[in-house]
Amino acid sequence: MDGMSGPHVIRGSVALPEAELVWRFSRSSGPGGQHVNTTDTAVELRFDLARTEALPEVWKRRALERLAGRLSDGVVSVRASEHRSQWRNREAAAVRLAALLAEATAPPPKQRRPTRIPRGINERRLREKKQRAQTKRGRSARGWE
Repeated sequence: MDGMSGPHVIRGSVALPEAELVWRFSRSSGPGGQHVNTTDTAVELRFDLARTEALPEVWKRRALERLAGRLSDGVVSVRASEHRSQWRNREAAAVRLAALLAEATAPPPKQRRPTRIPRGINERRLREKKQRAQTKRGRSARGWE
């Protein structure tokens, strides 16, 4: 694919290998008039995630686990048909696939370590709460007879 806007980086120095991308083109619906009936502008980009050698093993395992619902025989597929030109749809599909893989291979968030509320803060909160309750109790008409 000559002239594409360079390798689509997933994260760091890891990029989508052009040799492992499978492109399919079809007629697109939507705007375009007669042009849409004669050209294959819709793009489907397929990437064999299960058999790729481009991703580190840890990333691949993580992505296979996270994208399990989207995979078909270990292959992830992305469609793009929002643009009138095949070229722009190819770009959109490649960017979308790179973003999807970047999100799927991201490391899990750090575990939150629960912290204790300092005793002073808790005591102050309870003291202010009691004071507020006392103020409201003083507004009642109980002792006005």
